[in-house]
Amino acid sequence: MKKNFLMVGALMVTAFFAATEIAKAADVTFSGQIRTRYEVNEQSDFTDTTEAADFMTTRVRLNANVNVNDSTSAFIQMQSVRTWGDAIDSTSGGSGNASLTNSDADSSVGLHQAYFTLKNFATLPVDLKFGRQEVVLDGHRLFGNTGWAQGAQTHDALRLTHAHDNMALAYLWVTANESTTGAADNQEDVEVHIVYGSYKGILGGTFSATYAWLHDGCSSTTSTAGASGAGTGATTACNSLPNDIHTIGGRQAGQLFGIDYRGEYYYQFGDANDDSVATLGTAGGDVDREAYMFGIRVGKAFNNVMMKPSLTLWYDYLSGTSDEDARNNEYKGFNTLFDTGHKFYGLMDNFGAVGGGGQDAATRGLGLQDLAIKAKVSPMAGWTLKADYHWFYTAEGVSNTSVHGRTLAGTDRHDSNSLGNELDLTLINKYNANTNISIGYSNYTSSSAFRTLRSTSGDDANWAYVMFDVKF
Repeated sequence: MKKNFLMVGALMVTAFFAATEIAKAADVTFSGQIRTRYEVNEQSDFTDTTEAADFMTTRVRLNANVNVNDSTSAFIQMQSVRTWGDAIDSTSGGSGNASLTNSDADSSVGLHQAYFTLKNFATLPVDLKFGRQEVVLDGHRLFGNTGWAQGAQTHDALRLTHAHDNMALAYLWVTANESTTGAADNQEDVEVHIVYGSYKGILGGTFSATYAWLHDGCSSTTSTAGASGAGTGATTACNSLPNDIHTIGGRQAGQLFGIDYRGEYYYQFGDANDDSVATLGTAGGDVDREAYMFGIRVGKAFNNVMMKPSLTLWYDYLSGTSDEDARNNEYKGFNTLFDTGHKFYGLMDNFGAVGGGGQDAATRGLGLQDLAIKAKVSPMAGWTLKADYHWFYTAEGVSNTSVHGRTLAGTDRHDSNSLGNELDLTLINKYNANTNISIGYSNYTSSSAFRTLRSTSGDDANWAYVMFDVKF
């Protein structure tokens, strides 16, 4: 007995010292987040006869930041997104673990980010970030993390960055979709190449330029079984021609004479064969992409007066496709790529995925105009109240029938391109150094043209939420 006790003690001492040596070799710090949000949502169906959906969701994150040595570090972020009360057979997403079930089928935890960073890679003045990572450029206009969504967005990517004085340069390669099945598996691959540069100190701010190439060799394929089923002799046919998007443009943002400002312009070209099938209803073929967007914002903050008010005016224009464009085999709907639309086009997210194929959730290829006024005050320490009001319009008239695939005639014909208005109210309380409490209410008042595009009868829709965000 004494001998066994001494052996166990020796093993415990050895494990303790081994763990100590590992800790010395790598500086590991842990952090995390628990974010729980209750929502009442009417805009999901936008009808007057359906009761608003209400639900509770939670995001849980655990982060490990590892400094291996002076030139190597790593970051791992585990994430679980749960819909409260979600059962195993539910299709609403989440954990699959409700009160009436046990946890055997709970598979809610996954990797949100996992990458390593090598400083001065290959003795060059370039840092390499390799692995699953969030890609955020500038103000989330083209590439963002969609942070409002509980799951958010990350990419399998390689990033090379060089920074010197006021200048920064970056190249990113993103594997957006990888197919490994079928005889022509590369046809369904989607890759994104990004070249980005920024320079501080211009006109009281920063100028940045972006070139992005989203290469989709074939948006969808059809498999044909061979003599032995789907194995030997199987072929894969491409349903549409390449759907490439080249985006190039710049952004200037800063402060001049006490006025905050932002101006940006992006132009897109390439092939739009799959987008034309989904949006224009064409049978495929060679369709050219030619689209653009621009955004302007000016604002003034009064930080030296009571409640520190601020007022911002902005206007965004995203080009769309008209009937004449469709007849000329041209697609002019600007594609917002991987943006965080929640930040720009209203908090109710009625205009997500602008410019892509299948426009049921956006403007069906007609583009978008957003004129907005935003105000903010701090009524007391730790509290912020925001009020935003948007006027939405299509860039092309809703009477362009071939674009969105609806027949508009007689009283259903709309020459107006008004899509309605949205009011967003947000109250934020910094409860303590680690906790924020947010309360929001939004109302969208629809127009006749909006109801025609969405095939809905709802005059308006409401949305409200309460969110607790705890970070540690």
